[in-house]
Amino acid sequence: MPKAATQEKQEFGALRAPREYKNFIDGQWVPSSSGKTFENRNPADREDLIGTFQESNADDLNAAVDAADRAFNGWRLTPAPGRAEYLYHVGNILKRDKEKIAREMTREMGKVLAETRGDVQEAIDMAFLMAGEGRRLFGVTTPSELPNKFNMAVRMPLGVAGLITPWNFPIAIPAWKSMAALICGNTVVIKPASLTPLSVVMLAEAFHEAGLPKGVFNVVTGGGREVGEPMLEHPRVAVISFTGSTDVGRDIAIACAPQFKHVHLEMGGKNIIMVMDDADVDLAVDGALWGAFGTAGQRCTAASRIVAHRKIYDQFVEKLAGRAAKLRVGNGLDPKTDMGPNISASQVKTVEKYVQIGKDEGAKIVTGGAALTDGPLGKGHFHQPTVFANVKPNMRIAQEEIFGPVTAVMECDSLEEAIAIGNGVKYGLSSSIYTRNVNNAFVAMRDMYTGIFYVNAPTIGAEVHLPFGGTKQTGNGHREAGVAGIDVFSEWKSIYIDYSGSLQRAQIDTEEI
Repeated sequence: MPKAATQEKQEFGALRAPREYKNFIDGQWVPSSSGKTFENRNPADREDLIGTFQESNADDLNAAVDAADRAFNGWRLTPAPGRAEYLYHVGNILKRDKEKIAREMTREMGKVLAETRGDVQEAIDMAFLMAGEGRRLFGVTTPSELPNKFNMAVRMPLGVAGLITPWNFPIAIPAWKSMAALICGNTVVIKPASLTPLSVVMLAEAFHEAGLPKGVFNVVTGGGREVGEPMLEHPRVAVISFTGSTDVGRDIAIACAPQFKHVHLEMGGKNIIMVMDDADVDLAVDGALWGAFGTAGQRCTAASRIVAHRKIYDQFVEKLAGRAAKLRVGNGLDPKTDMGPNISASQVKTVEKYVQIGKDEGAKIVTGGAALTDGPLGKGHFHQPTVFANVKPNMRIAQEEIFGPVTAVMECDSLEEAIAIGNGVKYGLSSSIYTRNVNNAFVAMRDMYTGIFYVNAPTIGAEVHLPFGGTKQTGNGHREAGVAGIDVFSEWKSIYIDYSGSLQRAQIDTEEI
């Protein structure tokens, strides 16, 4: 075992020893046909090897789709309450192992342990929520326009669901997608982010322990070109659900168009907190600190923009910068840590690039602004929490997604100006307002064109029983979580039952009924 991993085990408690992890296909753990593997290392300490994972290819993806396709008919014919029992079992396994999974996820992804516990809890909540839908999956019944005739609409599963999931919520988002897909009667092939494959392997372990029929849930690790692209092109993959960048989402939509594949895209965000002159400034600072620097800013809902009323602007900036400067950056397994690392060296370089862009555009750094490379932090991918002031709404740091611990504070003179600034980006995921004026809160609630809106809370903190997703270039109109997630993985069948014993012609004019 590497020395760093041994030291980490001693300091932070028992963690898994590094080993080779395999793909999960047709109920079995199998190696890639490529014979190749890739390393997964702790972003807080590059010397800590978490494990090696299969560097899969199209043959592995095809094997997983074949298994899922074979399993589909039996799974869709399993009554939905029976499918739900497996999800309940998985939820209980995740609940039992929550602390173990959270610790491994912090080691793999970097965010602090309190956050990874929340990540696992979201998976637990989604398992139980979607299991409950096994006795619902509501359709509709309606009166017919003709006598002695019954009308209804029911949901049908699509087939094999291809899931492509990100690294920032490495078990929550796979659970959001897979639980909804499975309860509808679909089978699943998932390609996890190569930066966080262990989290999805741990989810597969839970499904395996729960006794899920073989082939219903499959995991293939590897790169987007080698695994993701063959998934998009495979004729027996009926639906693709993707969470990631807008640029990649656009490519996915184009790739799936020739086959008219169902596509769900959950993409970027440039979210705003609006702080009005009547706000509780200290509460707004609390929210901005959490919204901007939770998960080191690596959330699609992160508060990377803040607009504060000019009457409280200076006070707000001073308090936010002072609090941000005191955040303790380090290994997420250390209970003293407030903010963990960025996920990779390339992500730190992206943050550094945007910090330089902000300075070149004339914005002022009031705290932070540099990567952390000295001492133990030099072994990881760390960047200071960074606050820009004197930001104009058209600056790139106020328009483009950075995905790091950087927030840009702008000034406004009115609620109307704050809303215009908030809506003035190509994304539309999340927004929030801090105000004591209920009228202003409802105006902002109405006029902000985002899929998620908060009052007196930051832009992060979605709950699994409400729809999650955004407008404009954040998504393509679908939603995850809640019952809205079922719409992604099912389609409607309208059914007409005529028990009149004679030919009745709907939509044909008749003189009498």
